[in-house]
Amino acid sequence: MDQRQNIQINKEDIFIVIPAYNEEKMISTTLKNLKKEGYKNIIVVDDGSKDKTYELAKKEDVIVCRHILNRGLGGALGTGIKCALLYKPKVIVTFDADGQHHPKDVEKVVKPIFEGYDFIIGSRMMDKNELKNMPLVKRIGNFGLNFITYLMGGYLVTDSQSGLRAFSYEAAKKIVKELKSDKYEVSSEFIILAKKFNLKIKEVPIKTIYTEYSMSRGTNVKTGFKILFKLIMQKLI
Repeated sequence: MDQRQNIQINKEDIFIVIPAYNEEKMISTTLKNLKKEGYKNIIVVDDGSKDKTYELAKKEDVIVCRHILNRGLGGALGTGIKCALLYKPKVIVTFDADGQHHPKDVEKVVKPIFEGYDFIIGSRMMDKNELKNMPLVKRIGNFGLNFITYLMGGYLVTDSQSGLRAFSYEAAKKIVKELKSDKYEVSSEFIILAKKFNLKIKEVPIKTIYTEYSMSRGTNVKTGFKILFKLIMQKLI
């Protein structure tokens, strides 16, 4: 029998980082659903929200970091990962605030870390049924950004822009030291830095909960061009 199948995951060893900007509609539900799955170590980074995101997150008895000004996704994830590292967890997970990820998928991205991997990406593109649910424009955009991420020095993956990821403690420590991105290009930079440090990477299939709200968040074509520009600038500097 493969001993890896018998790995017991202690959820106390996991810290979940949630970047949040104007997420008052979903932040409470997202946090409640994670806590129902047994995750207690949750860090919300309120990235300069102008709504009640901060107040609602505080009510859920989680750790809340607050940016006075909006810094962007990369800035929020950098703050959250640095905060999580202070607690020396075995695994750090990033998780979107908008309700598109299923809390049960956290275990899917965490398990390979305990099997010896360093960095796990939850892919929305590996399961054919899930792929059919993704709007065509997002599929095309993702394929393009996957290729750009690879050309910029990263691994070739199926879903470079996924917000559900897991890092080992050591991998997170290495990556966050060199992280430059403040905006959406952070998703690609994680993969580029993982390649730079020769981290052992794996993708696992995850489900995506598409709602009108979650569809309005995240990247679009305009954002894709900005990501490309920022990645090129990082290479040149």
